Amino acid sequence: MPTSDYESLDEALEALAGCDITLKNGNSNHAAMVAEALCAMGRPQAVMPWIARYKERLLPRSAAGDPIRAETWRSALGQRERFADWTEFFGTELRQAPWPEVLDRWTGRLGPGFCAAATHGVIRVGHAVRSLSVRETPLRKGELGDALAGWAATYQELPSSDRLTDHPITPREAIAKAPLIAPQQRRNLGNITASLAMLDDFPQFAPVIGLVDVSGESEALLAELTEIFARIYLANAQDVLTTIVFIHGVTSLTALGGITPYIRDTTARLALRFAWQSGCALYACFGRGHWQRTSSRARRTPRH
Repeated sequence: MPTSDYESLDEALEALAGCDITLKNGNSNHAAMVAEALCAMGRPQAVMPWIARYKERLLPRSAAGDPIRAETWRSALGQRERFADWTEFFGTELRQAPWPEVLDRWTGRLGPGFCAAATHGVIRVGHAVRSLSVRETPLRKGELGDALAGWAATYQELPSSDRLTDHPITPREAIAKAPLIAPQQRRNLGNITASLAMLDDFPQFAPVIGLVDVSGESEALLAELTEIFARIYLANAQDVLTTIVFIHGVTSLTALGGITPYIRDTTARLALRFAWQSGCALYACFGRGHWQRTSSRARRTPRH
């Protein structure tokens, strides 16, 4: 395995300060995440040249306007245009408390919106946490604030049943019960986030949140969920769109795995429930009804 090297990360974060969470084409800004990933892979020398090529896609961040207040923060969730207000808010939060404390509090609060921006909220937080676990610097704390701000500004909840299933089951059993929207009923709404709105008119999806038993060991549950959604990726990625869709079901769980050592077990369990729901949402809107790929050899072998 390559040795991580974060030599150029702070320089990159300084160069990216003041950028919006959205690119000119409307997609999510991946710059800080890519910079951190390159450092984690031991390629710090590739960071600044990559950013130089990517910068033409970036948009400047709008100026902060109406401050978000601790007693009324819920009303600002899901408002992309208030990203700068959220960054100011989290900047204050991180000045007033250690970053793991802020991370735990807000992972719990934002967990029900795990699917925010096609899970880019939690993914960016995971990258920021990994960099802070190497060394705490003001720029890396600032990036955690921006990542949490992005999660809050793009916050999106999925339909959920108020009543949990009486007898939750293992993820391996539950994925077989996850409902899919019939292909002829699906609508091409332009991007992943918009497509998830189809679930509002698909009442079969709401009980999914209560299918999985999260009472066991949380690290084992995370590993099982990651394996299942990796299998879904392999069995359902058939073109550029579905490859992008289903890889997020894996990378969001990987990001959560990097977050969980710094949050309470109760917070991690809550996040895992919504991570499960989010992965099932991608499967419901884009899946083909297969959650594991059968090898070509197995398909050719007749059954007797």
